[in-house]
Amino acid sequence: QVQLVESGGGLAQAGGSLRLSCVASGNIPNFRTMGWYRQAPGKQRESVAVWSVSGVTTYADFVQGRFTISRDNAKNTVDLQMNSLKPEDTAVYYCGASTWIASYWGQGTQVAVSS
Repeated sequence: QVQLVESGGGLAQAGGSLRLSCVASGNIPNFRTMGWYRQAPGKQRESVAVWSVSGVTTYADFVQGRFTISRDNAKNTVDLQMNSLKPEDTAVYYCGASTWIASYWGQGTQVAVSS
């Protein structure tokens, strides 16, 4: 019953910025985690930034201080502000959420960064 929908992807130049948004709808449980993941062609899906119920946010090493995740519990949204984008950031970005027994994924939004 849970649906996650991403938006905000698109084209950006190196050094530019994009803001990704994800909204959850349906019979929304109390998520244990909610965050952003990405997958480039031929590569494994990897975590980008994840919020947890503890209030702790975790960023991948490659973020290098460039991205900020924000969670709005009231609106059931999670955003990812991406600054100082690099061509290596090109990927499909997915919103993901989890409880202790299930995981949910959005359809993804394409991010392409040109040099």
